[in-house]
Amino acid sequence: MPTRKRVIRSLTPKGNWLRPDVRLPDEMRRANCSDLPLLVSLMAEFYAEAGYPLNDEAAAGAFAAIISDERLGYIWVIQEQHKDVGHLVVCLRFAMEFGGMIACLDDLYVQPASRNKGLGSAALTELSRFCATTGIRAMTVEVGHDNAAAQAVYRRAGFGETAGRQLLVLGLATPAYTV
Repeated sequence: MPTRKRVIRSLTPKGNWLRPDVRLPDEMRRANCSDLPLLVSLMAEFYAEAGYPLNDEAAAGAFAAIISDERLGYIWVIQEQHKDVGHLVVCLRFAMEFGGMIACLDDLYVQPASRNKGLGSAALTELSRFCATTGIRAMTVEVGHDNAAAQAVYRRAGFGETAGRQLLVLGLATPAYTV
């Protein structure tokens, strides 16, 4: 089977294009606007597992914003044997602590039938490589205290707790889910 070349273009904090030769494995592809229905469907499945109904319109708007502006982040579709089975969403921000851009892993979802096959771990490995080659200085992830399976995947990928810190949030807008 021929190898497909996927080229990723990334913005550095200065806005210059960097490393257009970085490639993704066949198990991941960059999402585009035609993927919005797929991404909303995957996100609805993801949220349903946690008991959250999804506001489809808000989710589609958020996906569209990220896809259309790389300064905000990146979205990939995770594939298994050329079938779309999940997604990975990374949002970017500048962090004084690291003196540059960091990636906040916002969503990582793999459909239940495709879990425990290494797809999530492979996606995290490729995300780490992508971030390192594009000048992103750190990655963060928020995971539920009771989600041991996700915690194990993130720890295997090298994520760890930050000593003496916890994440606090002040919501200034309605989230894409309703509780």
